[in-house]
Amino acid sequence: MIKHIVCFKLKDNSIENCEKAKEILLSMEGNVPLIRDIRVGIDFLHSERSYDVILEVVLDNAKALEDYQNDPYHCSVVKTHMHAVRESCIAIDYEL
Repeated sequence: MIKHIVCFKLKDNSIENCEKAKEILLSMEGNVPLIRDIRVGIDFLHSERSYDVILEVVLDNAKALEDYQNDPYHCSVVKTHMHAVRESCIAIDYEL
């Protein structure tokens, strides 16, 4: 199993924008069949080093991660929205 984690810092980190990002990210559940588990959280500390939204996805293996990166829904809906609203992001992928 692979865990894919992405932390997003939004251009506008208002609660409304964070909630919208969360909604878009969670919309992958049921629309991206490769996903085995998905969790999305919104930061509440808002410290200088904080990121605003975190995505955690579990996939079967490295091939599933590659396919997930190219999934039509992920690319057309999720990536399009997140690329438009993010200031920056960091990611890590590791084996469970």
